Amino acid sequence: MFITKKHLSRRHLLRGIGTSVALPFLDAMVPAATALAQTAAAPKPRMGFFYIPHGAIMRDWTPDTVGSDFDFKPILKPFEPFRDMVSVVSGLDNRPAQSSAVHAITPGTWLTCTAPRRSHAPYVGISADQVAVRYIGQDTAIPSIEVSTEDKGGASACDGTYGCTVGTTISFSNPTTPLPMEFSVKKFFAKLFGEGTSDAERAQIAGDYLSLLDMVTDETATLKKSLGAADRAMLDNYLTSVREIERRVHNLESRDLSIYEIPELPVGIPDFDERTRLMFDMIALAFQANSTRIITFMLAAEVSQQAYNHIGVPDAFHPLSHHNNNPDAINRLSKIQTWHSQTIADFMAKLAEMPDGENSILENSIFLYGSNMSNSNTHNNFPLPSVVMGGGAGALKGNQHLVYEDHTPIANLLLTLLQAAEVPVDSHGDSTGIFSELLV
Repeated sequence: MFITKKHLSRRHLLRGIGTSVALPFLDAMVPAATALAQTAAAPKPRMGFFYIPHGAIMRDWTPDTVGSDFDFKPILKPFEPFRDMVSVVSGLDNRPAQSSAVHAITPGTWLTCTAPRRSHAPYVGISADQVAVRYIGQDTAIPSIEVSTEDKGGASACDGTYGCTVGTTISFSNPTTPLPMEFSVKKFFAKLFGEGTSDAERAQIAGDYLSLLDMVTDETATLKKSLGAADRAMLDNYLTSVREIERRVHNLESRDLSIYEIPELPVGIPDFDERTRLMFDMIALAFQANSTRIITFMLAAEVSQQAYNHIGVPDAFHPLSHHNNNPDAINRLSKIQTWHSQTIADFMAKLAEMPDGENSILENSIFLYGSNMSNSNTHNNFPLPSVVMGGGAGALKGNQHLVYEDHTPIANLLLTLLQAAEVPVDSHGDSTGIFSELLV
């Protein structure tokens, strides 16, 4: 037997070239005759949560057969090339999402699985993506990314009892802190790669920003000496936030993006199709550069007024979702939902071509795609359309349609995915257990 791997200590290498430099996983970091998964160099999984409002046409989503080698219905047909990394999960419900407010609480309860308080001040629960951030997102330049394709939907995303917050985001860092979904392509680009149009300009701007942080820290340290106890405590909280920003800026500066093909920003405002695909391209690059490991993406706003002329559907999304069982309207709505699936499948195809240790990024990812609504015409929450994708760095099984007892909490699925990512939690929201059939 010939052993070609040479063991290079990652800690020694970092110490030799400076601790501010983040390295990709190298073959030389793997001990001879040792599988990568058994070493400290084993890549942590990426996680993505892709939300579509207004439910799904379930006849075009749910397979007819249970178990392996199931049939892909039209909406999920784009995922068939990745069958071995796809599991459709049926029978799920989200009782905390049930309310007469409907759209005003549906997005914000999808990943929290906690009913919001009856108040304009948000109080829901921490979302599954942000639970993961605490354990697998802290050593990346950007702990998590929250994006959407639209700013806000119609007025129905707000409610006199619950306000607007729970209807416009799917991510909460804690029960009272909703995370806004970035819809501007240019602002998203700047968050990932920095302000400026060239590497040199971005480096200059980042350097100026770091100098500003140093100045703020020095001045506040001097100010602290003259403050009372309560003000000092408030200032300490502020300085903690500044230090966190400084850490993230340092991580951003340490990246070498010259080896990646950064997409060019379009002039003006791109159309909906281009904007959506550009968002996915930037997410793929962020995963490849290990700038972040966790993404939440609202593929359309709740109560969306977006038209889909690029696929021959001129109707606004939300009005069409109230199809009144009209066959032609149902077919057009299914076509919109299939297009959303196709954009995700195209994104997955890119990840499948990106190496990540011994696997591809797709093989090391855990994705959930679905909605917190089922039949949009009746605004019900059962059965929820849910599909799991990715290999989970060897933790997830694929090629299966799993059917659970009616009204099983979707929180069980979220808990299962968190455990697949080795996040040490034993409950989430109103969970009652995990789905062992999903795990290797």
